[in-house]
Amino acid sequence: MKSKKSAKKDNKKTKKNKKAEKEEMSVDDAFADDEGVEYAKSKPRKEKKKDGKGLDEDELEEEIEEAEEQEEKISSALNESAEIKREITFKTSKPVSKIKKGDKIKVDGVEYEVDEHYVLIDHSTTREMVIEIFNPDTDKDFQLRYFSDQLENTLDFYELQEILYIKKPFKKIEW
Repeated sequence: MKSKKSAKKDNKKTKKNKKAEKEEMSVDDAFADDEGVEYAKSKPRKEKKKDGKGLDEDELEEEIEEAEEQEEKISSALNESAEIKREITFKTSKPVSKIKKGDKIKVDGVEYEVDEHYVLIDHSTTREMVIEIFNPDTDKDFQLRYFSDQLENTLDFYELQEILYIKKPFKKIEW
């Protein structure tokens, strides 16, 4: 009778021999008994376009027409926005940089109170500024945003709705 250790060694040797036999098996041997196996059909080949260069002439013509229509819409929208000139009347009693909390600002005849005046984004050459204002009667929040070096051209008026500030048109501002 063999000891347990020698039995384990013999068992390990047979496992190694079996692995070696499997590794040495040829491809033909591996697939020798696959007679009952059905393989999937090949995928049909895609038809090549004319000239083998992508779109045919009709498809290319349609793509060009669609692109031209989109370009026309975009350029007309840009021209319309460029034609809209900002006609804002300013009536100021002090420089905008001196506006502070508690000051009064009128936008289109409605009086607002300044809550805060701060730098939103400090660009290297200019600063994007925000004046947070509110209407004391309705307690709604608003913002005046501008770039420090171009107040007249960049001043915008925003109203807080839910969680977003929505841009509002205005004609006259005074402080």
